[in-house]
Amino acid sequence: MKPEMLVILGILLTFAFLEVVFTSFFKKPGQTREDATVEIISTLTLILVTQPIALFCGGFVASLVAPNAAGALAGLPLLAAIGLFLIFDDLTQYWWHRASHSLPWLYKLHRPHHNAEYLSIRVVYRNNIFYYLLMPGLWFSGALIYLGLGWVYAGYIIVKMAVIYGAHSDVRWDEPLYKIKWLSPVMWVVERTISTPATHSAHHGKFAADGITNYKGNFGNLLFFWDVLFGTAKITRRYPERMGVENLPYTSASEQLLWPVIRDKKTEEIVPAE
Repeated sequence: MKPEMLVILGILLTFAFLEVVFTSFFKKPGQTREDATVEIISTLTLILVTQPIALFCGGFVASLVAPNAAGALAGLPLLAAIGLFLIFDDLTQYWWHRASHSLPWLYKLHRPHHNAEYLSIRVVYRNNIFYYLLMPGLWFSGALIYLGLGWVYAGYIIVKMAVIYGAHSDVRWDEPLYKIKWLSPVMWVVERTISTPATHSAHHGKFAADGITNYKGNFGNLLFFWDVLFGTAKITRRYPERMGVENLPYTSASEQLLWPVIRDKKTEEIVPAE
């Protein structure tokens, strides 16, 4: 296993341990046996199959388009290289995520992420197995690695996943910081720069009428700045009491994981929830 993957695994396990200690990692509110099935299969599939395939395919396509460009960007200044990943990985993931809440077919691939009645480190990779395979950011990242920026990607992906894990965990690292008055200006910048538990839990809220939930916004993954820039940000410094999907019918674990290969007739016509 690559060093960066070991670091990411260590961060993931740290958040899992914190949930075991503080918020009951194995027994979330409203969880079902199907939740565990979807989370285990989707997580293992992404780590072992989907992400490696998408990164490889991105590099392979780049090699076909520019066969003599392998390593061409290896000497690029660090800040410029990071900027490329922020644009071609994180920004494209923002638009991919945003499209997932607008396009019915893409929402079917993303709905499993919101189907849980809780927010937790457990749901970070919870999506249909085809969702990540089609994600443009992974393909672009594979192309950038082919172009010689693998050394930057190793550090970039550690930082990105640390932020994403922290934003999904129900151990809210930002909550005590909001209570420190002199930190308020710092947190004002932080919550407009990266995803936090408060801003991301709003995206996972179940009821639009609660004044906190922003199901059609707060799409950012690493950078919440994209939401600020494109007008989809909602910042309340509060957390929804309920998580999940409002006004949508039941969908089975098999459909969550394998749509459109497996389809439940009663959920076939659903559209993205408001």
